[in-house]
Amino acid sequence: MVEHIVLVKFTEAPPAKEIDEVIDRTLDLKNHIPGIVDIQQGRNFSNRSKGYELGLTVRFDSREALERYEPHPKHQEIIAYLKETGLEDIIVVDFDLPS
Repeated sequence: MVEHIVLVKFTEAPPAKEIDEVIDRTLDLKNHIPGIVDIQQGRNFSNRSKGYELGLTVRFDSREALERYEPHPKHQEIIAYLKETGLEDIIVVDFDLPS
């Protein structure tokens, strides 16, 4: 299994409605992309976040599933929406989980 972690920073805080839309679309990916075991996303509440406002974790059943995730049209729609809402930066960490 693979854990995929993403942190998202915006140039300016988008309206709550737009953040809710990002979260809803992201959580729905499990219904469209094979290989997703679990997916969680939420707003950051820590004051240690250095401006990163959203956190995402996706657990995949394999590295191959992670590789199929990135170019998948549903995932690319979310990336495009994030850019529309003022995406400034993302940090991504991927690692294998112990078996």
